[in-house]
Amino acid sequence: MKYFSKILTAFIIVAISLSSCMPPGAEQGGKDGKGGGGFGGFQFIFLGLMILVFWLFFIRPQSKRAKNQKKFIEDLGKGDKIVTIAGIHGTINKINEDGTLNIEVSPGSYLKIEKSAISMDWTAALNKPVTTDKK
Repeated sequence: MKYFSKILTAFIIVAISLSSCMPPGAEQGGKDGKGGGGFGGFQFIFLGLMILVFWLFFIRPQSKRAKNQKKFIEDLGKGDKIVTIAGIHGTINKINEDGTLNIEVSPGSYLKIEKSAISMDWTAALNKPVTTDKK
């Protein structure tokens, strides 16, 4: 993803540079007295392409991830094994009405945490079934 963001940044810089260019003589009005000619459409095409790229690669995936995170948090129940964003492993003991959870981190030791402090990725990795290669 790092490599892609560098390419996207380069594309945006080139697009902005090209969209601000003017053909020779445009600042004086050109041959026929019109300033800029038909170059304005070129700028709108680049602007549209930049908006499309941002939407496809930044906004849409982020909203999908937020939707998945919200569904994940809503589906949590008593007895689920979780990992917090701080790396604390535990089992849900009680779901409180104020949006918090009581988790058991070791036998008889409980913590009260916010639902938003649960890491979806780490919890999914923790609960992933172990596969053994049989050859």
